[in-house]
Amino acid sequence: MEHANKSFQIIETQSAGHRREKAETPAATLTGPEVSSDEKMDLLPDDHRQFPSERDTVTRNQIINKLNFINFQDDTVLINFIHNLYPKTITLKAEPLPCRGDLVDCRWAENKNISQIIQSYKFNSLLIPNGQKLLKVKPEVLRMDAESISLLLPAMCNVIRSRRARRYACEGISVKLIQNSTVFSGSLLDFNGFSFRVKLKAVPPQTFEWLNPEQPVNIILADKVITFYSGECKVIRYTRGQNTRNYILEPLKKEIQRFRQKEYRSERYELTPSPNLVFQHPYTKMKVDLKVVDLSGSGFSVEEDESSSALLPGMILPELELSFTDGYRIKCSGQVVFRKASVEANGAKWVKCGVALLDMQIEDHLKLIALLHQTKNKNSYICNNVDLDALWDFFFETGFIYPDKYAAIQKNKNQIKETYAKIYTNNPHIARHFIYQDKGTIFGHMAMLRFYEDAWMIHHHAARKSTQNKAGLVVLDQIGRMINDSHHLYSLHMDYMMCYFRPENKFPERVFGGATKNINDPKGCSLDSFAYYLFDSPTSLTPDLTDGWQLADSQFEDLQELSDFYEHTSGGLMLEAIDLKPEKIDCGELSKEYSRLGLTRLRYLYSLKKNGHLKAIFLVNVSDVGLNLSNITNCVKVFVTDPEELCVDTLHNAISEIANKNGKKDFPVLIYPAAFADEQQIAYDKIYNLWICSLQFSDAYFKYLDRLLRFI
Repeated sequence: MEHANKSFQIIETQSAGHRREKAETPAATLTGPEVSSDEKMDLLPDDHRQFPSERDTVTRNQIINKLNFINFQDDTVLINFIHNLYPKTITLKAEPLPCRGDLVDCRWAENKNISQIIQSYKFNSLLIPNGQKLLKVKPEVLRMDAESISLLLPAMCNVIRSRRARRYACEGISVKLIQNSTVFSGSLLDFNGFSFRVKLKAVPPQTFEWLNPEQPVNIILADKVITFYSGECKVIRYTRGQNTRNYILEPLKKEIQRFRQKEYRSERYELTPSPNLVFQHPYTKMKVDLKVVDLSGSGFSVEEDESSSALLPGMILPELELSFTDGYRIKCSGQVVFRKASVEANGAKWVKCGVALLDMQIEDHLKLIALLHQTKNKNSYICNNVDLDALWDFFFETGFIYPDKYAAIQKNKNQIKETYAKIYTNNPHIARHFIYQDKGTIFGHMAMLRFYEDAWMIHHHAARKSTQNKAGLVVLDQIGRMINDSHHLYSLHMDYMMCYFRPENKFPERVFGGATKNINDPKGCSLDSFAYYLFDSPTSLTPDLTDGWQLADSQFEDLQELSDFYEHTSGGLMLEAIDLKPEKIDCGELSKEYSRLGLTRLRYLYSLKKNGHLKAIFLVNVSDVGLNLSNITNCVKVFVTDPEELCVDTLHNAISEIANKNGKKDFPVLIYPAAFADEQQIAYDKIYNLWICSLQFSDAYFKYLDRLLRFI
């Protein structure tokens, strides 16, 4: 209500007979910048208008309160005049002064030759904007001059022109209207949840004849920095004018598809008490406070009263705040994706609007996801404050840390404990852990680590054997729902999920290996095998590489050759996921993030060549001990692109030289393809499969997993 009057401007209105003609012909002739309140209403679609009802009345005290509120807001009322000789009206803006009784004084808001107007026109009525309605007052004129007008208020007045939805005046929003390669520019005047009004300029050689009102137009609404809306609209009505025109436009889509449509959508929850959505509206700069109806990790729905609806499908909301009753607030950005009208049993009308999350701080999203998972299952925890002694006991008791693995990590146990304290106590946003815990006892655990720029590695899956709680499946479901809710958020950098597993381990083979076979598309889900063994750095100096062999930092061209080799032999996702595509040769943002968190994550790339011909590329990862308990995050990966002339001794000499350069001792080596290790009779300990899934194919993965888990 407080800004509604801004949508009215001083106008020159035509006769009543001409207004009836306009109802048949949408255009209305205007003079200069003037627009009348009558004409303003005529520009609205018929289903958005209602006509005067004599039964709706307001008392003098209510009129006085409304006038004082308008004065408090520094807003204006409207004064209607009728020509002394002709059936012609004009409307002027006036500023009401503080009112304590039945006398009200109003100052003219603009200098529009008032002296001449009051000689040619006589007072007709006072219009007071009141939300989507107008209060039509018929006072007695006590005094009127070029400065002000004094009115004696009647005991009652009528409520007229009730709109379906209130219109909001807009500030600082530019408009571009595009049709058939022609672009008209202008500004957004006002809007509601159903339509909006724009003022356009025709810049020669443009004319408004270039704009066909019978065809759809594309609209872009923006300020100086952000584009808030773009979409296809239809022209409802428009005014006439040679240089400028006002157009009422209605979006054609009531629902948009922000992201690729998914069969497996995020679960929505109705919280009690539910949070509120609070934000400054980008068009009006007014504060909006709406109740959240339901909430998920990827979006939420809010309810609006139909008469004050202010959300349009497709609208970008760059600064939102979810406010919870405990005072906790989550900031995010979103986009309105649908609006659906609802009618309650008592006839009250409201609108449900869906908002898709576009981005959110990773820490806030973690807390939101944790809250929702607890809502579904009280024993499901994400990144909770874990008793680390209980967690280590769980790892040993479940056999996750078996004797051979413990023998490999025992000498670094203090460093490993320090690493886990950083990850599980500080909850850095490069790591996630999922725990199923009942009555203080841990039954299941799974973790994720962002070890590559846009890929998260699943690891450390362990569970107590129990047919009652199936904790291992619960944490697998948790991690799946978290991925489904989160992967489209930029701040999480989650384009791929991946994990290493041994093919003889039945559970991951059924889940991840089975998914690869089921999806049957290496660009959606791929599996690559590495030969794994521990490399013991020699205590004595190793011989240099023989003549013709060179080990040097990898170049762009080397990664391009690796890419060609991998595409030919596998065609999968590995190089994209682990940052070995040529365009990522210098990527280092993630390493900086680890450093800011007090953790280590370094990578080095070396190329082994014979007489200038590439034979192998070495990816060296250096990280904190225990970041991954199989030390896959602290290893050397060897990618053999050309096995000809590359023997075991040369390979080991190259690895030894790399170890000396980077100060590495006793580290895992993973050779790809694993067949090279067999061909060269390299003694390796085990095979590790690297499974990678593009989250563009998440539906296919979750569909397979859903079917599989029914039988487990």
